[in-house]
Amino acid sequence: MDKLNPITDTTEIYSIDRDDILLIGGRYYKVTGHAHEMRFGMDDPKFWVKWAIDQETGEKKLIKLSFFENFETRIGPISIMCFRSPEKEAKILDQVRNHPHFMQGIWHKDEKDNIIRILDVISGPNFFNYIASFNLSYEDYFRRILPVILKQILKVLDALRFLHLNGFRHGDIRNDHIIVERDSGNYVWIDFDYDYQTTENPFGLDLFGIGNILIYAVGMGLHTLHMIKKDRKKYGNLYDDLDGADFSIIHQTRFINLKKIYPIIPKPLNDVLMHFSRGASIYYEVMEEIIEDVSRCIYLLEE
Repeated sequence: MDKLNPITDTTEIYSIDRDDILLIGGRYYKVTGHAHEMRFGMDDPKFWVKWAIDQETGEKKLIKLSFFENFETRIGPISIMCFRSPEKEAKILDQVRNHPHFMQGIWHKDEKDNIIRILDVISGPNFFNYIASFNLSYEDYFRRILPVILKQILKVLDALRFLHLNGFRHGDIRNDHIIVERDSGNYVWIDFDYDYQTTENPFGLDLFGIGNILIYAVGMGLHTLHMIKKDRKKYGNLYDDLDGADFSIIHQTRFINLKKIYPIIPKPLNDVLMHFSRGASIYYEVMEEIIEDVSRCIYLLEE
């Protein structure tokens, strides 16, 4: 296709392919491919997200077409229905315009009222890969790197607090949904088109998502029941001393009582992580509580 016959109805997302021309909001975009996402070691294509070139400026963009799905997740005994909402993501893009800790972009409707988001590309690794890139002892990481990382995490926690105060939820907080911007070093939230329904705390799933990010950062990676069982050289006899309360309330085999692995971790910092465990009796209710506790822990690390 060319500019004489551009696509103006994006309903059939799977039929839109490389070299197609989209006409969105009065501008032409040439599709160069589909986005992919690495999940659990697998390359997962996202056919509703297209790499494209703005034909006027030559800028590379990510174009998210309207795509709907839903699934159920659980926090302990609580069932939560999650679903994609292009409209919600479009509203958040308006709300966070020029905010340094959120992805930036614009949105338009096509001729069939499909909501299309045109996103600026953020250069840099996601947080999952960023932490995995460190090749040093845990003590070096803990003393030199972790305090800096926690300070950056505080900034994205405050950004999330801003979102919550304005009535929005991120909806899909994961380690690969923060980009560490290469030029500025900013941590930037991406992909907030998921929403969810729950009769409990309306921000609860976001808060537990933050728990996963903190656990990953403090642990310099993930630690699972399988890893602890198989790698006696790294974990010693920890497998013989495990308790159900040592594990995540969401990810049943994810070990989060990290002080058992790394005694150097201060108890207050480990206590923050244990709020997200199966053994917790008190959970965080609002983002301010996490921000306050993490701030205190940074102070302890810098003493």
